[in-house]
Amino acid sequence: MAAVRVAVRRALAGLPPAGPVLVACSGGADSLALAAATAFVASRLGRPAGLVTVDHGLQDGSAERATAVAEWAGRVGFDPVEAVPVTVAGRPGGPEAAARQARYQALTAAARRHDAVAVLLGHTRDDQAETVLLALARGAGPRGLAGMPARRELQGVPLLRPLLDVSRAQTRDACAALGLTPWQDPHNTDPSYARARVRADALPALVAALGDGVVDNLARTARLLAADTAALDDLAAAALGAPQPRPDRVAVDRPVRDGGGLSVVALAGLPGAVRSRVLHAWARELGAPPGALSHRHVDALDALVTAWRGQGATALPGGVRVGRRDGRLVPVD
Repeated sequence: MAAVRVAVRRALAGLPPAGPVLVACSGGADSLALAAATAFVASRLGRPAGLVTVDHGLQDGSAERATAVAEWAGRVGFDPVEAVPVTVAGRPGGPEAAARQARYQALTAAARRHDAVAVLLGHTRDDQAETVLLALARGAGPRGLAGMPARRELQGVPLLRPLLDVSRAQTRDACAALGLTPWQDPHNTDPSYARARVRADALPALVAALGDGVVDNLARTARLLAADTAALDDLAAAALGAPQPRPDRVAVDRPVRDGGGLSVVALAGLPGAVRSRVLHAWARELGAPPGALSHRHVDALDALVTAWRGQGATALPGGVRVGRRDGRLVPVD
């Protein structure tokens, strides 16, 4: 319990002094331990804390489970408390992606309703290790291998993951120490989900073959790559001439913007890792949906710079097309 409380205290220490935090709690061991620790720490810091539990409606009894979590939250002092039903069916992507999208929409909406300064999520070190393995299997680049960030903003709402240095076993032990009975999500053991297979088979096999340090090492790899990715993103933002750069951002000799497009000469002078980030960020500016924008699209844009043979415009998601005209990459009709 001490490890979980220390992690929560560190996360809350970096937040603005005014405003509540909200805990996202499914009732599973990880989020239940996070919620219990937040109730303890926030009360001692004089910080208001609320709780949101999302009912995805994917299993029998899910509404009753959400109600039980909300009732427990009210008893231990959370205010506000919400049990929010969402509709998963009909959303794009597979079932995991659709549920995740619905959940985050519900959480960010709740944060805005209550002027929350942050939403706390219960992902652990084990979740991070699983994420890295899944990214490896997809052939992801550094951004994917960087795993889940400890902090990111979604629609203006800070999402914090205080438990990325805490193990799943510790959250279970914390619940046991407090006499809490976590909910066991059947999706976590359903082999039709890739993450469940990694959790049940792949990661234990790696631990058996390579030792107990595998989980820690995978999580550390994510932290190291996250730091490298952030530095490269800063370089890309500087190359794009992003407004109000941070004081510590690395300068670049020649910003790439040229009128309404990007200078091919300036792009060609950037390291490949920076150039790909510039092209990715610019494609998003043009309206390409981030979730649909893949490395293949960025590679096609890069070919307009590094492998120019007079090819036609590159089609991006969202109906965006980019061509090479007079030494620039420009959006075309």
